[in-house]
Amino acid sequence: GNGDGDPSVPATPGRAQVFAAVVDTFLEKLVTAGSYQRFASCYRCFYKLQPEMTRSIYDQFVSQLQTSIKEEIQEVKEEGNLEVLFNSLDKIVEEAKDHKEPAWRPSGIPEEDVRSAMVPYLLKHRSYLQKVLKEKEEENRKVAESVLAGRDRIAELQQLIQARKLAWQ
Repeated sequence: GNGDGDPSVPATPGRAQVFAAVVDTFLEKLVTAGSYQRFASCYRCFYKLQPEMTRSIYDQFVSQLQTSIKEEIQEVKEEGNLEVLFNSLDKIVEEAKDHKEPAWRPSGIPEEDVRSAMVPYLLKHRSYLQKVLKEKEEENRKVAESVLAGRDRIAELQQLIQARKLAWQ
């Protein structure tokens, strides 16, 4: 491998590193899925007229998408205190190596391991998230109501203007 005999590098990557690698892979796959060819073929007419413009729009779109996903994930990591969680899990596993009795070992199925580690933690956060979701839904409902009210007001104004016009004629 790379970095054999380097004592500062742990033999196995920590959970935080694994998580970061998973995120990077996901982002790469996302970009591959939304390839430039696909993008250009969706907007074929525009691409024929403005190939350079199409390319720059695509590049901006992809980089903004990646940035916003990275920010979302960073927010989730910070809100859920994931770095600390990952590190403490690593520590638990490290300490368990010194114990003589059989300790928790990875099953070899990453999904299972992540689930066994994360589920109790996520359940604790579920009620908090549900509360946040309720608040957001309430906010959205209010915004939607005010938008609709605004539309009604515009319609009223248009009718008024129409009536005035008729009156003038």
